[in-house]
Amino acid sequence: MRRLPRLTGLFLIVIFATGAAANAQAPATATLTFVDLTGKSHSLGEYQGKVVVLNFWATWCFPCREEMPMLNKLAPELAERDVIFLAVSLDDEPSRSKIPRFIEKKKITLPVFTGGTAATLAQFELGNVVPATVIFDRDGSPVFRILGEASKKDIASRVDWLLSDRTGKKPKELRKNL
Repeated sequence: MRRLPRLTGLFLIVIFATGAAANAQAPATATLTFVDLTGKSHSLGEYQGKVVVLNFWATWCFPCREEMPMLNKLAPELAERDVIFLAVSLDDEPSRSKIPRFIEKKKITLPVFTGGTAATLAQFELGNVVPATVIFDRDGSPVFRILGEASKKDIASRVDWLLSDRTGKKPKELRKNL
């Protein structure tokens, strides 16, 4: 019986330490900011409570030219299920001027941001290739990574799993065409 208080205390320490570690990761993601095409800053934390499909792309990326229209078409299909798609460009200062034309030509209606960098890709363990996609749970935790061009099925199956009771097999992370 003397051990019970010690074990209970140890158990509580482990629980609080685990919770603190989990909470320590969330703010870093939540405070990640990008700039929209009007120059206004937005935080990834603004979308907490929704499943977020965060796609990194660039105007000079050939696979991105195929993937962006697919994401644009899929976004409204999943919007009613509290899923939001965000596109973050890795275009540098000289090529950013091409973004509005790209969006117009491809008829992209997704929220598009600038300010993505190689460091941002590294933060999410995406390597150094675009396109790359991170899918976040409603609590803002990154759950899936897709390196390379994603298909509609790649995105939909992972979002469906996040929105389900998660009793089925969890889809794997993808490394495509690398």
